[in-house]
This record gives sequence, structure tokens and C-alpha cells, in this order.
Amino acid sequence: MADTTLMSIPGQVDPVPVARDITPRADGRVDLIGLPKDRIRELFAEAGLDARQAKLRAKQVFHWLYHRGVTDFEAMTDIAKTMRPWLAERFFVGRPEVVEAQHSTDGTRKWLLRTSDGHEFEMVFIPDADRGTLCVSSQVGCTLNCRFCHTGTMRLVRNLTPGEIVGQVMLARDALGEWPKGSMAGLDAEEDSAHYTSDGRLLTNIVMMGMGEPLYNFDNVKGALKLVMDGDGLALSKRRITLSTSGVVPAMERCGEEIGVNLAVSLHAVTKEIRDEIVPLNKKYGIEELLEACAAYPGASNARRITFEYVMLKDKNDSDEHARELVRLLKQYRLPAKVNLIPFNPWPGAPYECSTPERVKRFSEIVFEHGISAPVRTPRGRDIDAACGQLKTAAEKKSRAQRDREAAEVAAAADAAA
Repeated sequence: MADTTLMSIPGQVDPVPVARDITPRADGRVDLIGLPKDRIRELFAEAGLDARQAKLRAKQVFHWLYHRGVTDFEAMTDIAKTMRPWLAERFFVGRPEVVEAQHSTDGTRKWLLRTSDGHEFEMVFIPDADRGTLCVSSQVGCTLNCRFCHTGTMRLVRNLTPGEIVGQVMLARDALGEWPKGSMAGLDAEEDSAHYTSDGRLLTNIVMMGMGEPLYNFDNVKGALKLVMDGDGLALSKRRITLSTSGVVPAMERCGEEIGVNLAVSLHAVTKEIRDEIVPLNKKYGIEELLEACAAYPGASNARRITFEYVMLKDKNDSDEHARELVRLLKQYRLPAKVNLIPFNPWPGAPYECSTPERVKRFSEIVFEHGISAPVRTPRGRDIDAACGQLKTAAEKKSRAQRDREAAEVAAAADAAA
């Protein structure tokens, strides 16, 4: 069971369980993934190393973990052979458990993952000609109940830890074979870094758009993304990372100041009545308040536009009048904006239908005519339930399939015993 405390989240009545940076393992070892260099140094000192040794070993281990993707202390060749067993006895280098990996016909890949305390969540990799984007989850489940989103119909179980968040990026790099190759023989960490560049990587971008609301797990998301952006670690530029929020206004400025990544906002409607229906958070933080927070977002500029996500729902939010009101709002608040139009991805029992291609095209044209980019997002991974808003179905199906298998195995064992 994960070691948890309770934390109050803005906009929520009840506190939710939040796992601490260290989740105890049954064997007593500490998983280092998700921990920054200074925290690793502290743990090494607590385990018995003197201050100088703790600092040196933390620097070496951090490099092996986050820059080279090594999971075995024996592979850390610049650490003394006598030290490696000492590390292995006390510490561990983990990854999220893969329950299932799926490949779409369009190249999209989805992983169903499981935490150490048995909860399941998903991540998705979307390859394009000029980039490869990893869609990362921040929570198990979601608390926002957006009516167009299947993920939002799940109950919130808990926040993901920094290790479980950054572990998704590391697992994707494992799967894509994107860690530096070769030996460090004769090179120290700085020299090794200089011999490795990101040129040709498949995974070039990260979007915090998976399961959960990232700003309701602010500290853990911040900790994970700091490791992703660390020049001595995963070394991905903040300009290649986008965090998507449904509009947790009090945390938006803090996100810009403390994390500094690109911002995407799930807008989806331009009137209070409609947004209250499809994004219930709007009842707490209305459209005007949300757009004011966007206008004040640190770092936003024409070079770093805010992305507004807009799901196209037939006869709900897709009229010419809605398109013109969207333009008016963005211009009123002088927002450096791009609008992503998202065809609705339905599921059995969904309360909406997708707008027709003709209606989506006309909506896009109206926004474009007023000088605002409004591309239509091509749905990806629909055949494996990996498209936008679909990160629930496969996890539930898998859970049922697992229960069926376990029941069958128990029955078979009983038959054999008889």
C-alpha cells in the first residue's frame, strides 16, 4: 500500500490521498525514480555515506538513472564495484508495471500501467512526421466529470507520485530504444553528456493531457517535470512540454512561474450555460475569470501561444455564432492563442455526437478568417481507445479480463487438485 497523506485541493470538498515522494516497498528498499539529486544525496547520507561520498554518488547515480536510463546498479560502471552491491541492497530503480501494450493501425501506442499498490492508469505515444508526442497521466481517475470525456466518468483514486509520472517518460524511452548507447569507459558524466544529443529522437514532446487534472496534483507534476527538464537528466526543453488544464484558475499563474511549460486550456464552450454543462468546473471558475488568468499567464506571447482545446459536439457548441463568439473572446482578452478543434470521440452511452465534418470545417474557417489558427486535430488511436477523452475503456476492459483469467486459473487449479 502506498504511503499517503491527505491534501486539500482547490475546488474539491474532500481531501484526496497523495502519495509521498517515497512509497515503501515490501523489501524495504527505496525506489529512486522520481527523486531529484538533492533528495538522493540525503538518502545516501541517511544510509551511512559521509557528506562527500553522498554528494558524489548522488551525482553519479542521478546521471545513470535519468540520462542513460539504467535500471541495474551493476551497469553503473564509474561506481566502484564494492559500492554497487551496497546500493542494490538499499535502493531500487523502478518503472511502472506494464499490464498491456497496444499498437494502433495509425502507429499510436498505448500502455495500460499499474502502480505498486494495484491501481491502473494509461499513457499514449503519438508519432508524427516531425515529432513524437507522449501523453502523460497525472492521476488515477479524475474528479472533474467533464461530460464529453470518458476518463472524467471515472472516480478519482489518487494522485500519481513524481516517480509514477516521470516513470511514464522513462518507460516510453525504454520501449522506443532512446537511451544513449555505448559505454562510459573513459568518460565522466559531463563528457558523456556532450557525446549524446537528442537529434533523431522519436519522443520529442510531452503533453500532460492523460488521465487526471495536472493542476490538482501540482507539486507531484512539478517535481516530475523538473526532472524531465533537468539538463543533467532527461533534458527536454520546457518549450516541448505542454500542460493541459480544465481551468484551475488559482494554480495557473503558479504553473507559469514555477514550471514554465506551455499552457493548454480545455475551453470547449463560449457561453456559461453550455460550459457549465460540459465542464462543471466552470461553475467555480467562469469563462471570464479563466481567460483573465490566461492573459496573465507568465511567458505567454505570440512565440508561445496558449492552446485552447475545443471539442466539437453536434448541435451543442459548433454553430457559426459559437465560432464568432470564440473569436470575440480571444480578441477581447488579447490572447496569443491557437485553437485546437477536436472531433468528439464517442463511447457507448455518450450524451453527445460528433459534429459533421462540414460543420467542423466551417467552424475552423470562421476562426481562421479572423487571424487565429484553428486546425482540426486528426483523431489518433481510436481503434485502441487511445484518442482524446477515451482513456478509460481499455483499463476497465483489462480489469474485467484479468478477473476472468484469475477466476479461470482458480477453477483450473481446483479441478487439478480434485
